[in-house]
Amino acid sequence: MNRLKDATSPYLLQHADNPVDWHEWGEDAFAEARRRDVPLLVSVGYSACHWCHVMAHESFEDAETARMMNELFVNVKVDREERPDVDAVYMNATTAMTGHGGWPMTVFATPEGHPFYTGTYFPRPQFQRLLSGVAQAWTQERDEVLAQGTKVVEALSHGSDLPEGPLPTAETTETAVRDLARTFDATRGGFGGAPKFPPSMVLEFLLRHGTPEAMAMAENTLSAMARGGMYDQLGGGFARYSVDAGWVVPHFEKMLYDNALLLRVYAHWWRSAGSPLARRVALETADWLLREMRTPEGGFASALDADSEGVEGRFYVWTPKELRAALGEERGAWAASAFEVTGPGTFEHGASVLQLLTDPADAALLAEVRAELLAARAARVRPGRDDKVVAAWNGLAIAALAETGALFDRPDLVDAARAAAELLDGLHLDGARLTRTSRDGRAGANAGVLEDYADVAEGFLALYGVTGESRWFDRAGALLGTVLDRFPDGSGGFYDTADDGERLFQRPQDPTDNATPSGQFAAAGALLSYAALTGSARHREAAQAAIGAVSVLAGKHARFAGWGLAVAEAVLGGPVEVAITGPLGDPRTIALHRAALMAGAPGMVIAIGDEGVPLMEGRGLVGGLPAAYVCRAFTCRAPVTSPADLASELRASPAR
Repeated sequence: MNRLKDATSPYLLQHADNPVDWHEWGEDAFAEARRRDVPLLVSVGYSACHWCHVMAHESFEDAETARMMNELFVNVKVDREERPDVDAVYMNATTAMTGHGGWPMTVFATPEGHPFYTGTYFPRPQFQRLLSGVAQAWTQERDEVLAQGTKVVEALSHGSDLPEGPLPTAETTETAVRDLARTFDATRGGFGGAPKFPPSMVLEFLLRHGTPEAMAMAENTLSAMARGGMYDQLGGGFARYSVDAGWVVPHFEKMLYDNALLLRVYAHWWRSAGSPLARRVALETADWLLREMRTPEGGFASALDADSEGVEGRFYVWTPKELRAALGEERGAWAASAFEVTGPGTFEHGASVLQLLTDPADAALLAEVRAELLAARAARVRPGRDDKVVAAWNGLAIAALAETGALFDRPDLVDAARAAAELLDGLHLDGARLTRTSRDGRAGANAGVLEDYADVAEGFLALYGVTGESRWFDRAGALLGTVLDRFPDGSGGFYDTADDGERLFQRPQDPTDNATPSGQFAAAGALLSYAALTGSARHREAAQAAIGAVSVLAGKHARFAGWGLAVAEAVLGGPVEVAITGPLGDPRTIALHRAALMAGAPGMVIAIGDEGVPLMEGRGLVGGLPAAYVCRAFTCRAPVTSPADLASELRASPAR
């Protein structure tokens, strides 16, 4: 009998009925391994992971495999989303030892947690041979095994090899654009070949950079992703990635973090270019988040599975026959043509994902067909949902929904952002310390990591800029105080775990972006915004030091520094500070606020509604009228009282 029945992770609960005697990560597992004098078998995955499910069905649900695991090892199951620190150190070991990584990740470690053999997915026959071989080596070649574990730990104990760099300049960001252009796919959008992941942070940088070359790369990619099979053409929301180079065939899991980041980018694209496609995708993705990802407590769930009925993508794909059955012969044939569901099909049995490569002339018919197909799809077996609330990803969603709601005059989206923020404030936040996860209104036992503090602070600051509710400014300040007190590495960067967190064989630190902004670059962005609202030199200097790595990455690895480059654009732009004074409900105040929101200067901060925020201090009404002050480093121009004048002031801001 395993010990996962009381876990808060849906991924761990998926394994609660396995015949494997699973432990959760913790001292009990280490103590049991020492008592029995056997290695640890650490299996790391997440609930929406297709190959994790495959290995579970093949091996962890198999009685003979489970018997071998139980007799020969102490088995530990880890949700990488709950414990990104554990995942990070063992993934470092796995990639160092095998040359690649991925999930499920399989690690054999000493009772002290030192890895000595690693891999990812193993088919059952190979896995059973591996279990026997590792156990035999532990028994008969113990010295060599221990030496291997020590060697791995020593090799990984030096932290990040990325050198520090100077503060990025305009030349740094221009160099990054040139580096991105070298791998840009001008035909299909995106960067490099298959598989293609949505380059959310890079796209944000390109929009902020704003040159014709940068905008062309961003718009080409955003359009291609929105029209391809990776985007859910019926219900909104993006799948995790495309297995091909043309955004056609998705890996169907849907992650909160991808959709939060992409929602914000598409809203910013609309703000900068007025694209109708950007507007549609932003609003559809926001509606998808509210419809399918909200939890009863007001937060947002982590992911939807790729599989349903045991088949990857079954929920989302269609055959021409299914389209005709749902819509009738004539409209079914029209839909098959409009959505590119023709030919032999993308998948087995003639099924295809839906694409919308061109906009049909009959927009009303398209809307009608979409609604009917969405209703028909609702009768299918839905993919499973991982409904744990991850602080960092909810922070990303708060920022995206608050800004999208403000830009498109959708107060329901702002309300959803506020509700998620209230959940984090009430359940995850204890003073200035964060808990990473919760589920069903119960907080988990996992301490927040750097990305949690940074992304939640970013979300709270964005929510303050939209609502003028200073409590979110105050909460962000407390979180960033913890970042500055608990996470610094002593040389200008940040560790991913706090100095009083659990000690692993390596203290993880990775300044580069992955599927989400790196903790270091996310912290830099939030620190910079807070500095712009407060005038704090401490916060600004910390932000500038943290993005120094961008100067090193820009020329050869810009794809892994997108958020850092976006923050660099904000530094180069000031960032612009806008203080708006006047009653929040006054239409004149509202009009000034909207003019500021629509300006979109890189990293611009907006203070409104409360003189408790330092940027608001001394900013009074002008002739009894609401007024806006455009500032840099707390040095302001003459206030203006009309939205047109404010827009003109923001357009006239001096170039960097």
